[in-house]
Amino acid sequence: MAARLLPAVKFMIKGGLAGAAVYVAYDQGLLGSGTEGAEALKKAQETLPPAIQEWTNYLGWEIPTPPKIDFSISNYWNKGVHKVMSALSVAPTRACEYTVEGWKYVKDLVK
Repeated sequence: MAARLLPAVKFMIKGGLAGAAVYVAYDQGLLGSGTEGAEALKKAQETLPPAIQEWTNYLGWEIPTPPKIDFSISNYWNKGVHKVMSALSVAPTRACEYTVEGWKYVKDLVK
């Protein structure tokens, strides 16, 4: 009986943790618009270093200082999204072109 119950309990715990992570992400504005995400990032950048410093002092650890980020992450994210969408939009055309080239190659091999 206990052997059957253990996987179900593990599944419920993992599901609960995943649900909590999604809730926290939504609550902090990470799943909203770009401006909400930028505000959440700024808030995290202001909040995390003091909290980490407090814990490292408590535990007696020394952590090197993180490098300063002098570029806009949102701009790079947007450029990445544009590149991916551009690639996806031409994918059917490219697939047709490569298929035609492949058939030509196979026909030439058979001759």
